[in-house]
Amino acid sequence: MRHGKTINHLGRQSSHRKSLMANMACSLILHKRINTTLAKAKALRTYAEPLITKAKDDTTHSRRIVFSYLKQKEAVTELFRTIAPKIMDRPGGYLRILKTGFRQGDAAETCFIEFVDFNEVYTTAKTPAKKSTTRRSRAKKSVEVPAAEAPVAEPATVVEETAAAPAE
Repeated sequence: MRHGKTINHLGRQSSHRKSLMANMACSLILHKRINTTLAKAKALRTYAEPLITKAKDDTTHSRRIVFSYLKQKEAVTELFRTIAPKIMDRPGGYLRILKTGFRQGDAAETCFIEFVDFNEVYTTAKTPAKKSTTRRSRAKKSVEVPAAEAPVAEPATVVEETAAAPAE
C-alpha cells in the first residue's frame, strides 16, 4: 500500500532523480517551455514551484539556496532577473501542464510544461472584451447643447433638424 508516499520515484535512484529534476528545472527556466512525460512534469512542478517562490525574494541567501538545487549559474540568473519580476504579483501556480497525447514508442503520456506568464497566447486571450449591447433596447440619449454654446436660430429650424435625425 502507498500510505504516506508523497513523491513519485520515477523508477530511479535518489541521486539520479535529484539530478534529473535539477536538469529539467534548468531547461524549463532557460527555455520557458519543455516537452516531457506527464509523470515527470508533475514531479517537476512540485520541485520547481518552491524555487520560483524563493526567487521572489532577491537576496544572496535565496540565490544560494536556489543554486544549491539547480547547480547552473545561468539558470539562477535567468530565474532572478527575468522570471521573478514577471511573476511577482502571482500568489502561486507558476507552471501550466498541457497534455499533448501519447508517445509512439512506449505509449507514455506526453505534455508541455510551461510558465503561465510567458505564454502570450493564453495571457492575451484571457481578457474578454466587454459587451456593449444588451438584450433589451434602451431609449437613445439625446445630446443637448448647453444654452450658452447654442447658436441663435429660429425655433422652426431646430425642430426640423431633430425631426430629420434618423432613429436607430
